[in-house]
Amino acid sequence: AIDMPAGPSEVCVIADESCNPVFAAADLLSQAEHGVDSQVFFITTSDKVLGEVKNEVLTQLERLPRKDMAQKSLDNSKFILVKDEQEAIDLCNTYAPEHLIIATADYDQLAEKVVNAGSVFLGNYACESAGDYASGTNHTLPTHGYALAYNGVNLDSYNRKITFQHLTEEGIRNIGDAVVTMAENEQLEAHANAMRLRVKEVRG
Repeated sequence: AIDMPAGPSEVCVIADESCNPVFAAADLLSQAEHGVDSQVFFITTSDKVLGEVKNEVLTQLERLPRKDMAQKSLDNSKFILVKDEQEAIDLCNTYAPEHLIIATADYDQLAEKVVNAGSVFLGNYACESAGDYASGTNHTLPTHGYALAYNGVNLDSYNRKITFQHLTEEGIRNIGDAVVTMAENEQLEAHANAMRLRVKEVRG
């Protein structure tokens, strides 16, 4: 959808013990500095990594020119410890982030379970900034949960699709009764009659 509503920018990072905490913190802050209504989610299976990333976020935050803005964004953000990767991916699919970074050892396997996200970045080296400026992926993405229903803008977004159908006498015999029944159940008698007349003619 080209004209879909645009909400606050967001990123979700899923991480395990293989995550680089310095990279992950930088990724979270790269979204937090967008604006006070931006939101970042950090989801991990490791209590150790959770603490390291939180500390690193505070360290890097102090060096940012847009520190105050990023801090307000962080106030609305979440750092979440989950029991396993399945819980992490389930939570992420419910959240439907604009950007998803999977910083785990088995990122390729987890990627296959992603069903709701705008753009997905795989591995420790795939930062969201690359998607913004250089890696070639689309950057007009659904935000504020719209990834539940929309994908990012792509070439297909500018195409219109028209469907065509032609029914033969055999087709009328095959689907006619079903059409009449469904139309009658919806109390749309004219719909039912349009097919009923054709069924009558075909069957004689």
